[in-house]
Amino acid sequence: MDMMSEVVAVLRRGRPRSQRVTWTAPWGQRFAAVEGSAGFQVILRGTCWLLRDGEEPVRLQTGDILFLPSGVEHALADRVDAELAEACEPGRVTGNGDVAIPSDPDHGIPGEQTVTLCGAYELDLRFIHPLLAQLPPVVVLRAPFDRGEPLRDAVELLAMELDRPGPGTDHLVAALLDVLFIHILRACHDERVLPDNAHSWITAIRDTGIRSALDAFHDNPGHPWTVAELAQHAVMSRTAFARRFHELIGDPPMTYITWWRMNLAAALLTDTDQSMRAIAQRVGYSSEYAFAHAFRRERGISPGAARRAGRRGGLSDTGKLSGEGDTA
Repeated sequence: MDMMSEVVAVLRRGRPRSQRVTWTAPWGQRFAAVEGSAGFQVILRGTCWLLRDGEEPVRLQTGDILFLPSGVEHALADRVDAELAEACEPGRVTGNGDVAIPSDPDHGIPGEQTVTLCGAYELDLRFIHPLLAQLPPVVVLRAPFDRGEPLRDAVELLAMELDRPGPGTDHLVAALLDVLFIHILRACHDERVLPDNAHSWITAIRDTGIRSALDAFHDNPGHPWTVAELAQHAVMSRTAFARRFHELIGDPPMTYITWWRMNLAAALLTDTDQSMRAIAQRVGYSSEYAFAHAFRRERGISPGAARRAGRRGGLSDTGKLSGEGDTA
């Protein structure tokens, strides 16, 4: 499993949700902040305005995709001075399908329609990864996408399935949302939504050598990796690789490896009934003792206590990267 796939698999919780909404002017809708979610709004037809307190309005048109990596509050409306309806939570819709929102008869004559595809992913904040955390709170991916472009194809397939549901729609919509989410993440990195600067995962993803090393690790986190072996995957010398990795990510390679292994272990502790020995081996430790020692050093709690706390919903992640070394 490559890095982006594993990160999404560990972060995601529950089933993604989506709804196709037809808005008839005049309209305005505020969307509440949803902690622990990544949301999106795709403008399937028409135009609207993105409104955020303290920010300049942004006009969205057919084909534009609004991505909210941390589920921040926002509003959509047919005009910048629209009266906004009370906040709703796009991630709390029930099921998948179509909703028609009529115009407000108290605020004008019904007019043009705007069709949006809104959706949300529930994320586990304990395991949030810089790949997502370093993105801006609001990302606008502009149309047009060329026909045959994977992101456009994912949007069109999802819209068609919601428009004409059939046997297996619930499963198919969830799968298409996975496809859309991955392509949105890819587009965020391809379109350089952050500047190229040090300690940026955006830059690291675009570095072929560093990405190859990261993909190799995430494909097999239980392997006894060394910096030299990672450097071979990057087709770089050990010294050049270690320096480049630190420059881009802000931590030495083995610091990142330990941090992610402990995130993966924490997810396995709370989400599965695997034994401590099995989890230790899965994340690269030959003994339960070595695993427990590393987990306590990294997370400040024993694996057993983490399992109990996580199942009560009380385990939190400090997000720190700690501990350096040459092998793990």
